[in-house]
Amino acid sequence: MTREQKAQVIDDLTSQLAENNTIYLADISGLNALNTSNLRRACFKANVKLAVVKNTLLSKAMEKSDKDFGELPQILKGNTSIMISEVSNAPAKVIKEFRKKSDKPILKGAYIEEAVYIGDDQLDALVNIKSKEELIGDIIGLLQSPAKNVISALQSGGNKLSGILKTLSER
Repeated sequence: MTREQKAQVIDDLTSQLAENNTIYLADISGLNALNTSNLRRACFKANVKLAVVKNTLLSKAMEKSDKDFGELPQILKGNTSIMISEVSNAPAKVIKEFRKKSDKPILKGAYIEEAVYIGDDQLDALVNIKSKEELIGDIIGLLQSPAKNVISALQSGGNKLSGILKTLSER
């Protein structure tokens, strides 16, 4: 790779890091061609971009970026794949589902909305993170609950009253 090509890759990685708030680093070494293809297919279905990157180039892109990646540059050893998604828990779900059949990929770390997670033991916590849309849905549901209770109480009271009036009129 020439210096110009490396500079171009670093610039591309820097722009990807700047544009996305959900970045996972995983180790997919040891997967055969079939499993790698299946992982890529699973990522595509979950709308997750998967790419194998050189550690030095990714490290330089992280330094060049205006985001604080904390300890993530220190874990860039060995084989590294970057998983980028708009939904914060989508890559974690893909990894967890894929590991039902295989022992890989191994989560190295993740950067989600300015929070840094290091290590494979964080996978369960990352799977349980709710997306922005899920949180908004929960809040709307909580806000609608009291209004629904008032409306149902008013309707049931109205039904009782009309029932009593109907009974009285029939007598």
